[in-house]
Formats: sequence, structure tokens, C-alpha cells
Amino acid sequence: MSSTTSNSLPIPSVGLGTWKIPLDRTAEVVFASIKAGYRHLDCACDYGNEPQVGEGIARAIAEGVCSRADLWVTSKLWNTYHAAEHVEAACQRSLDDLQLEYLDLYLIHFPIALEYVPFDHRYPPEWFHDPDDAAPLMKLTNVPIQETWGAMEALHDNKKANQIGVCNFGTSLLRDLLSYARVRPTSLQVEMHPLLTQEKLLRFCDQQSIAVTAFSPLGAESYFSLGMAQEEESLLNNAVVCDVAKSLDRSPAQVLLRWGIQRGTSVVVKSSNEGRLKENLSVTDFELTEKQMSAISELNENRRFNDPGDFGEAAFNTFVPIYE
Repeated sequence: MSSTTSNSLPIPSVGLGTWKIPLDRTAEVVFASIKAGYRHLDCACDYGNEPQVGEGIARAIAEGVCSRADLWVTSKLWNTYHAAEHVEAACQRSLDDLQLEYLDLYLIHFPIALEYVPFDHRYPPEWFHDPDDAAPLMKLTNVPIQETWGAMEALHDNKKANQIGVCNFGTSLLRDLLSYARVRPTSLQVEMHPLLTQEKLLRFCDQQSIAVTAFSPLGAESYFSLGMAQEEESLLNNAVVCDVAKSLDRSPAQVLLRWGIQRGTSVVVKSSNEGRLKENLSVTDFELTEKQMSAISELNENRRFNDPGDFGEAAFNTFVPIYE
């Protein structure tokens, strides 16, 4: 089961999210996920594990589990590489780390431009400009999205990225991007789950034929360890979700992923557990009723867990709101 980009390339509906997979387990988890049937891998420079993801992919291809053409591999341009002269080098670094000749999709990770950090100084550069400073900060810089997008279009032209798109953009930024894009963005990746349904954004993307991929489709789970969510916000323990799961003899996680897919989005979900990897993939052989879909959607609180306007100041001493 797949979502479809604006020029009809299928994105597998369930992808493996590689954020926060431990380095010493990443290659093994990626290989196991491909062996279990995953064909969509969601990666990023900032996750710090693209070399290990590449090892897992290379092993799967070498052992005949899949071919390169079977996989949809996404990576993302980090904030420090927004200036036009750095975009191609950043993409090439991800390609080299992933041991690939092309990406299926390359995304601008955030609409936040940070001062350039050379590869040989620190990679991945993360958020602080100088983490060893006595009072470290992000170092913002003025690079128009139009400049970055022009360099992204060049990656599409030279076939380093079959598709290009954006992450963490709202309708205003998308509308502005569409006004000048020579190569239209085919995909948007955003946080989306029953506590953050983003109905208007989803509708706008549908009108514009922009495929949507939901990250954090289970909601709060990835954010407990970061102190960015409270245990009581867990959708896996939510009464509505659990009742639907019980009625269908499915897990709450499967219900949440199925909810996302039935809304027309792809979902990327992380797990290092082989059993859960298989469980998360098994969401295409059942459907939620309209009543069940509505009941889950009504849980919406516009609760965003991954918000630079919150974590930027708390974790990196810099206020960087992007959604307001």
C-alpha cells in the first residue's frame, strides 16, 4: 500500500524511521526491517546514523533480500547547509554514508537556516554552532528558502534526488514555495497523529497534489526520554484508541498507524524490536470504520511535541518558533 507523490511515484505507506535508533544497533535493525518487508527508510544527516543505515541497506542488497530499485530512501538537508553552495555537498555526504547513488526523496529538514559548519569540523553539526562555548547557542543566518530550493532543484536535475520536498512547513510557507518553484515539492513530512490532526494542512496538500508523510504517528512515545512529553499523553494507553484496538483484535499502535494511512498519508515509525517491526508493518489488511476514524480524530488537541519554538530555547538556548 502506497501514498502517491504529485508525479505518481509511490511512497510505501509504512516506513522505518531511523531517528533515535542506537548507533550500535542501526545496521542490524535496518537489515531486519528490510527482511521483514519494509521498503521505505526515513533517514537524515541529523540522526547521526546514516553510515550504519547504509551498512544495513548494503547487506540487504548483497544478500538478495531486495534490490536498490525496491527501496524508497528519504534523507534530509540539515539547517547548516541551506546556502546554495553547500546543498549539493550535503546531499552527496548523505549519499556516500548511505552507500547510494541517488535518493528517492530529499527534504529540507526545517525552515531554519543556521551558520555553516564544515564537515571536517563536526558532522553531523547538530543545533549548537559551538557546543564547547561557555554559553552555546544556535547561530541563525539569513538564507532565503528560495535560494535553498533552487539548489534542491539542481539535485533533482542531476538525478541525485528523484524527488524533492520539505519538512515542518505550514501552508503559508508551502504557498510561498509553490509561487516560485520550478520543480514543485512532491512531498511534505510533518508531525501528525490524533493529538495533532492538522486537517487544514492535509487538505491543502491534497489540493496541491503534495504527498504527506506523518512522523511521530504514535504521538508522544518518542518524546518521553527527551522530557518533551508526559506519560499520560500516551496514545497507546488512550481509552478511545484501546477500545478500537480491542474491537479489532489489533494493537493500539496498529490502530494509530492505520488511522494515518486511511487519511491518505504515509507514516514513519521507529522500532528496534523485531516483533514490533513486523506488527507495525501489518496494517494493510484491516480498515477502521468512519465512526472509528472520527472518534480517533476527535482526540485532536493541536498538541505538537516536536516544536523548535519550545525545544530550541529549552535545549539549545535559542528561541526559534516556526509555526506561529
